Amino acid sequence: MQSKQLLIALILCVCVFSCKQEEKPKVEPVEVIIEPEPITEFGFILKDFIVKRDTIKSGDSFGEILERNHIGYPRIFNIAENAKDSFDIRRLQVGKPYTLLCTNDSLQTPECFIYQPNNIDYVVIKFTDSIETYKGKKPITLVERIASGIVMNNLSETMESQGLPYQLINDMSDIYAWTIDFFRLQKGDRFKIVYKQRFIQDSIYAGIESIDAAYFQHKDEHFYAFNFEVDSTKNISDYFDENTKSLRRTFLKAPVQFSRISSRYNLNRRIKYYGYRLRPHKGTDFAAPIGTPILATANGTVTESTRRGANGKYVKIKHNGTYSTQYLHMQKQNVKKGAFVKQGDVIGYVGMTGNTGGPHVCYRFWKNGKQVDPFREKLPAAESIPDALKAKYTEFIKPLKLQLDNIQFEDHITDIASQGKTITSKI
Repeated sequence: MQSKQLLIALILCVCVFSCKQEEKPKVEPVEVIIEPEPITEFGFILKDFIVKRDTIKSGDSFGEILERNHIGYPRIFNIAENAKDSFDIRRLQVGKPYTLLCTNDSLQTPECFIYQPNNIDYVVIKFTDSIETYKGKKPITLVERIASGIVMNNLSETMESQGLPYQLINDMSDIYAWTIDFFRLQKGDRFKIVYKQRFIQDSIYAGIESIDAAYFQHKDEHFYAFNFEVDSTKNISDYFDENTKSLRRTFLKAPVQFSRISSRYNLNRRIKYYGYRLRPHKGTDFAAPIGTPILATANGTVTESTRRGANGKYVKIKHNGTYSTQYLHMQKQNVKKGAFVKQGDVIGYVGMTGNTGGPHVCYRFWKNGKQVDPFREKLPAAESIPDALKAKYTEFIKPLKLQLDNIQFEDHITDIASQGKTITSKI
């Protein structure tokens, strides 16, 4: 009996010893301090500098800005001379922001001047031991969006009522400028758009990157438009329809954007002021505010840029051996005789010079030396996609066309990214 009690005592001792062996020592908690990421901008860590921000004021110059910040003119001249091959410091625009990075001490001596001509691009002029000038871009996020609408009055008002960016309205107008007469849109015409917007730091809006695909229904006709790169080496892209045909035509439908036709080509026009006598009107008048840009409707050479009698200030362009155009009553011309202009170039501005009762441009159109109505002419189209790229194009537009076809005609804007589409970044 005594031996049995001894055995039990021995087993208990072993168990107690084992439990003590398994006990883990207490670990005191350690406070972990996570340092925040340093704030960087333009490639610089801002805490290393005294940062001074301002905008270019009227009368400001690069030299005056640096002089105000205690840099002498010999040094300023040296900086300007070294920077001129990369950036013309005389091109600073009033209202544009700039940043000075200064030494983090009592002297606060500027070491770097950064100029922002727009929200994305910037120019760095660094002048420490050596002088360095270079250009950069802020990181951009691209967000894909869709929009659709039904025209109740005109395209501009319909898109503006949805809060769509004004640039998108202009871009949409440009895409269809050769195929749809936006002065004759009908109530019930419809559109759909797939486009990308740019954002800086995911929140600051920085404009439209591109319209990738569009659809317009006008007079029961269907107009698709797909943005496709036809030359990757030269980064050339254009818009084509679902049948690989270019949406461009040799001539624009109108020489001004978002205007209205106040008087059409009419050889039988009679005016009450002149006793209802026959006074043919061989042009098309587009009413627009004074100063509105007037665009060349096709490539060509300026044959006249002058002022004459009832025409007032005008420009005439020869496009080829068949066609010429003329733009009357300008406030001022923007081109000289002999200049070559491209379709869409600004050649002047709407005015009231010559014989005119209100601000407008009288657009005249010649075919084989005879003035004709451009809206009744069957104008030639631009080139289609090269045969070698047609198969690639057909595959490229399949998902875009499906996406367009699935968009409902509603007055809305939708952020496709929120539906699981990828948001891409661009540096």
